[in-house]
Amino acid sequence: MSSWKSLLLRIGDKSPEYATSSDFKDHIETCFGAVRRELDHYGDEVLPFLLQCVEQLPHKTPLYGTLIGLMNLENEDFVKKVVEKTHESFQDALNSGDCHKIRVLLRFLTALMSSKVLLSTSLVVVFETLLSSAATTVDDEKGNPAWQARADFYITCILSCFPWGGAELVEQVPEELERVMVGVEAYLSIRRQTLDTGLSFFEDDGEVEKTLNEKDFLEDLWGRIQMLATGGWKVDSVPRPHLLFEAQLVAGKSHEFGAIKCPEQPNPPPTLSGITYGKQKYDAELNYPQRIRRLNIFPSSKFEDVQPIDRFVVEEYLLDVLLFFNGCRKECASFMVGLPVPFRYEYLMAETIFSQLLLLPQPPFKPIYYTLVIIDLCKALPGAFPAVVAGAVRALFEKIADLDMECRIRLILWFSHHLSNFQFIWPWEEWAYVLELPKWAPQRVFVKEVLDREVRLSYWDKVKQSIENAPGLEELLPPKGGPSFKFSTEDDGEKSEQHALSAELYNMVKGRAPARELISWLDESVIPKHGLDVSLVVVVQTLLDIGSKSFTHLITVLERYGQVISRICHDQDKQVLLISEVGSYWKNNTQMTAIAIDRMMGYRLISNLSIVKWIFSPENLQLYHTSDRPWEILRNALCKTYNRISDLRKEISSLKKDVVAAEEAAARTQEELSAAESKLSLVDGEPVLGENPVRLKRLKSYAGRAKEQEISIRDSLEAKEALLARALEENEILFLSLYKSFSSILTERLPASAQTLQDLKSTNPADANAMDVEEPSAMEMDNVESRPEKSHLNGRTEHAYTVCENEQWCLTTLGYVKAFSRQYASEIWPHIEKLDAEVLLSEDSHSLFRKAVYSGLRRSLDST
Repeated sequence: MSSWKSLLLRIGDKSPEYATSSDFKDHIETCFGAVRRELDHYGDEVLPFLLQCVEQLPHKTPLYGTLIGLMNLENEDFVKKVVEKTHESFQDALNSGDCHKIRVLLRFLTALMSSKVLLSTSLVVVFETLLSSAATTVDDEKGNPAWQARADFYITCILSCFPWGGAELVEQVPEELERVMVGVEAYLSIRRQTLDTGLSFFEDDGEVEKTLNEKDFLEDLWGRIQMLATGGWKVDSVPRPHLLFEAQLVAGKSHEFGAIKCPEQPNPPPTLSGITYGKQKYDAELNYPQRIRRLNIFPSSKFEDVQPIDRFVVEEYLLDVLLFFNGCRKECASFMVGLPVPFRYEYLMAETIFSQLLLLPQPPFKPIYYTLVIIDLCKALPGAFPAVVAGAVRALFEKIADLDMECRIRLILWFSHHLSNFQFIWPWEEWAYVLELPKWAPQRVFVKEVLDREVRLSYWDKVKQSIENAPGLEELLPPKGGPSFKFSTEDDGEKSEQHALSAELYNMVKGRAPARELISWLDESVIPKHGLDVSLVVVVQTLLDIGSKSFTHLITVLERYGQVISRICHDQDKQVLLISEVGSYWKNNTQMTAIAIDRMMGYRLISNLSIVKWIFSPENLQLYHTSDRPWEILRNALCKTYNRISDLRKEISSLKKDVVAAEEAAARTQEELSAAESKLSLVDGEPVLGENPVRLKRLKSYAGRAKEQEISIRDSLEAKEALLARALEENEILFLSLYKSFSSILTERLPASAQTLQDLKSTNPADANAMDVEEPSAMEMDNVESRPEKSHLNGRTEHAYTVCENEQWCLTTLGYVKAFSRQYASEIWPHIEKLDAEVLLSEDSHSLFRKAVYSGLRRSLDST
């Protein structure tokens, strides 16, 4: 990389390019000297690279703004091009709804204003344009309030610029700044507050009064900006390098920033209803995702030295680094520990990372990215960050009963993976008290699931060794045993006729008999005599046993003998029996159960509807609140269904582009052919219509092939569109079946008097650890009364859990209803009318079930 590029990239960092100096003035002067020399030779390269740095290193915006300010003193034409290119990029970002680019470029414009490159009045005009668009959007008569997400985003962008340029604006254009502030306040007075419980990290259904009094993110940011204005616009976390060159910068020419135009919001639907409003609101929130709540893990005492506005700025820095370095984990960690702030921020860094890992409806990047960043930060700050992460885990563990189910699963997956990178070291004795809790207590289930995931990442004995300081937790480890083969010949039990059939099938498979031979054997010798159910059990158990050595063995068996399974599992009931046999064979290994079922669905041996029906069978219902086993399988089935539809949509989108290209190619070749055919040429001295026969023949061939290619692509497009239409129909049936099943089982178990989640949690503590003896639960109970009444672990008295089993079952199931509704909202909204009519608004539907679905869809209950 050229030296000037390295200097631009590393400005503000402690790096060899700057001889490890950390002085901003030295960095800017050194970089300015190098870039100025290169402008004459590489002017066309400098501009795009500089703007790329601005967009992808936004925490260095003040440094780049000052650098451009110095360049403005010597090369006004170049800086004018910077402003023009920024205007073009900003307008494109507005038109396309590129939220990150809008926010970053608006901050850059603020830095240019501070460095006297941009007229302060031009920046105010940009603010007022955005403000006007936002106010129009939320106006009931002129706008479309369903698109408030975009309006809120514009206002957030305006407010987020003030820490970087508020002091300069109040100095240069105080009246205009006051006008913008009044406009923001007016906007906040007419918008709807967005406290979306569907995106809350914690269930707060029982805290309605607190929720109503709570500020959403935009209101909170406005409060911080007001405090900043009252305090004289002083921000410790934002460097102001332009002040180091103030005497020079004032001599530069300030440029105009052209007018911008905000895109029009979509028109409101002709007939406004709760459903049409909800659909548009959901679309807007997809395009303009909002920060609604902060994840507060640590007590406020950990942030006493951080001013409210500084906390916001550091969060912005951290989120920017996570965004723009998502493919470079080590660079990401390096930048995160070297932010230009004068105070320590390890706790804030941990909260910000966990807020992204647990963000709902989904994190910006795959959870593995945040896992790797946390690992690298622990290695980069070994004396500080590991303890902070451990503190975050303990704090979240204390609140685990109220943590959203989706967040809970992500936390389990992250924590087990994190420990696997540090020899599984954790003070498990601190959590040994969970053994005294009922088996449905969320803290106990959390520990159990973490240990299960650790075994998947290592092996049983290794994980057992890691909990030697709390040996009682071995009770929560998954079973150590392997497969449970019904027709094993190793035991000394009595051998049935089915054992003989299994042995015969085993020998046929080992002899590499083709699938058609096995099907003939079943049709002629097994099914007529023993029936279809017995044949299915023998075939499935035997094939699973042959494929049990490894994942590759399983895949080979399914590929080679999938037709055999299809032959005997031709309807939904038989597929449910097939899944039950998979669960029975791998009852000691949740991971292999999930993998086998997932692969069978991939090979179309079982349908998603069969999996849903099996999930709601009695054998699984009793596991809902104590194990992730059934939920993992259901998640996999829904995910695979969603991915199939997503893949089809991508293929159709690509084929549509190919059709356009093929049409253009066909038209071009036909045009060349027509031109050649109409051209006069001399043959034996006589004029003849048509060009050289050889060339004409070649052009006809080209035109024919181009037309064939166009027809072929159109046929492929039609086929894919037909597949998508069928997949969407199946998807509708799937979600109707899923929600009907959820509604049915919840209506049976939810108390009729329960109207809020708090009603379910407000259970008599005396009944928490035991059920009525005369009316035993269908779900198995732990014998908790045989344990001592009190125990003391590291000075800790017994932790009681006061929610009864049935209520916890309902809480867990409702949590998953909300999680699934939220995750697949884009697929559910198109079918919401039918879902309302057949499930949600039916007389049998419980209000808590309806609330859970609506919360996941981010739909107001008032819409009904």
